[in-house]
Amino acid sequence: MSALKIKGHIWIENKKGHLIGPGRKELLEAIRDNGSIKLAAISMKMSYRHAWEMINQLNHVSAKPLVIKIAGGASGGGTVITKEGAALIILYKQLETAFQKFKTQMNKTI
Repeated sequence: MSALKIKGHIWIENKKGHLIGPGRKELLEAIRDNGSIKLAAISMKMSYRHAWEMINQLNHVSAKPLVIKIAGGASGGGTVITKEGAALIILYKQLETAFQKFKTQMNKTI
């Protein structure tokens, strides 16, 4: 049975639907790092529209907004993730690490 291999990704859902998976986690991190949906989309090689739709879905499914836009002003505005968004990234990374360990261990036994 050595030809078998366990693969997969973590997806987190709630009663409203799909909350976060690998792509949405990456988008949240890109927004956090770039301060802009546009720059995050560029860094991920996706359209601004697709990134914006992902953000809208994230905020719709979440109990509290995970991403908010900051109006212009002296700093020119931008987009930030909320403390709930930051906490979700941390939770996802913890689950992802545990799942990677599980897959590695299980792949040694099959």
